Amino acid sequence: MIVVIVFGVIDVAWTLYQRLVEKPSFILTIGDILTTFGAFMVVLIAIEIFQNIILYLRDDVIHVRIVLATALMAIARKVIILDYDELEPMYIFATGVVLVATGITYYFVHKLPETPLEQRYPEKSVFPAENGT
Repeated sequence: MIVVIVFGVIDVAWTLYQRLVEKPSFILTIGDILTTFGAFMVVLIAIEIFQNIILYLRDDVIHVRIVLATALMAIARKVIILDYDELEPMYIFATGVVLVATGITYYFVHKLPETPLEQRYPEKSVFPAENGT
């Protein structure tokens, strides 16, 4: 995964270099900026996925907040680089629905307390030794 991230950074640098040396020099069009920004967002998403993998291997638990944050970043990248002139309205609507649904899910997960259920509700524990029965 580190190799992918390094190659992603190299790709961003190479893309930016190519866009800047093309005639006319040091002038970026909107398409160039979106291409570079899209490549940069891919690197950030790869870093987030790498962090997800590290946390999972360390704790053996899927951290839903981080996974949802990564998903929001990926959807945001998609929304930013979309070419709205060539897309059907239903595709744009569906992308918006996915973005809103993921955002609402992240909001609700973020509002949940971080204590495990066994600590919040010891009387409903599935382990008999924990609730005294």
